[in-house]
Amino acid sequence: MVEKSKWDMKKRVVVSGLGMVTPLGVGKDEFCQRLFGGECGIGEIKAFDTKDFTSHLGAEVTNFSPRDFISVKNLRRMDKISPMAVAAARLALEDAKIQVTVENRDRIGIILGTAFGATDVTLQFAENLLAQGPAAVNPILVPNTVMNAPAGHASIELGFRGVNTTVTHYAVSAEIAISYAAAEIRRGTADFILAGGVDILSKFYYESLARFHALSPAGGGTEGSMPFDETRNGFVAGEGCGIVCLESMESVKQRGSDYYCEIKGFGLGSSICGPTQWPRESAGVEKAVTRALKNSEVTAAEIDAVYAAANGGKDLDAAEAQAYEKLFTENRNKPSITAIKGALGESFSGGGLRACALALSIKEKLLPPTVGLIKPAFPLKYVISEQRKVNIKNALLSGISFGGTYACLVFSGRGD
Repeated sequence: MVEKSKWDMKKRVVVSGLGMVTPLGVGKDEFCQRLFGGECGIGEIKAFDTKDFTSHLGAEVTNFSPRDFISVKNLRRMDKISPMAVAAARLALEDAKIQVTVENRDRIGIILGTAFGATDVTLQFAENLLAQGPAAVNPILVPNTVMNAPAGHASIELGFRGVNTTVTHYAVSAEIAISYAAAEIRRGTADFILAGGVDILSKFYYESLARFHALSPAGGGTEGSMPFDETRNGFVAGEGCGIVCLESMESVKQRGSDYYCEIKGFGLGSSICGPTQWPRESAGVEKAVTRALKNSEVTAAEIDAVYAAANGGKDLDAAEAQAYEKLFTENRNKPSITAIKGALGESFSGGGLRACALALSIKEKLLPPTVGLIKPAFPLKYVISEQRKVNIKNALLSGISFGGTYACLVFSGRGD
């Protein structure tokens, strides 16, 4: 049982490190340059054949060498997804200037979100099991079929032994993981927690989305990712890993280190929605945002920017836009809104990458353009064709999932 003295809801939680493996590059420098420069990580899929599908685009991670981050011995035991998580975790610790030692390893943890995990390994495991029986299954595959394999591999490779948890909640897995991690820092269960999300593209996963008619060009039109656009017709699948390193304000000051921003608070919510459907009304989004604002002690009028969950889907984008129209209707200066899934695709755990991007936006006072948005379907203050200078004091990270689940966080600037 945790002592009451350790629980401090007023403890300030900051983002002190960033790690990312993305379709726009590995590490914060390349990612930042390309994202804010308006580049797009979406192209024709190369990893597998898509000729039998109506969709052919994806946001794949390329030019990523796991051996640059992972020992050869441990890499042999990993699948495709885990090296991304290990690399992003290592980068986040290095960026925060934290070295894992005997003295601190029990106080360093990881809370990682993944929507679908190692779908490539799971399919291989199932095919071998059904076709040839248990004796034909490679035993190395078994540990990698579980959802917590990426987080487990990260802790083994990097040597920390604190809290280790995996969150699986569809398209808000990463947002909930970060919210959970912030609460654990306040609770005092760890000094440093790596939090974010990871998911991969595989043929099985891609085919499932295509057969559900979730991918662009659902319903016809030109294939592509077009968040908030009049011609949007479904999302483009993506992959990657984004991890933020969280610690208390007191900790970062004691270490004499720097930080990007503060996580003021978060809000969760849900609404009635089919398990494979996106919400068609805005009430659930509004509730989650309102709860996040209340938890953060920030008003809607104080929000300067929004990192939207919009992915080019008809229903999701409409529900989110309608929520913002209502929530920010009294703001004299409407918040600037960007949606980076137009550049990175929809990986379902992409909230980790968007959290990294938002932290960079706050530090650099810069918002990236919404790639794919040409003709806005809703009257909001979008960042469209080029990056925009914005002094961000408070920003909203919005997470919306099919099945009607919502997770929103409020990030705040340093105040300098």
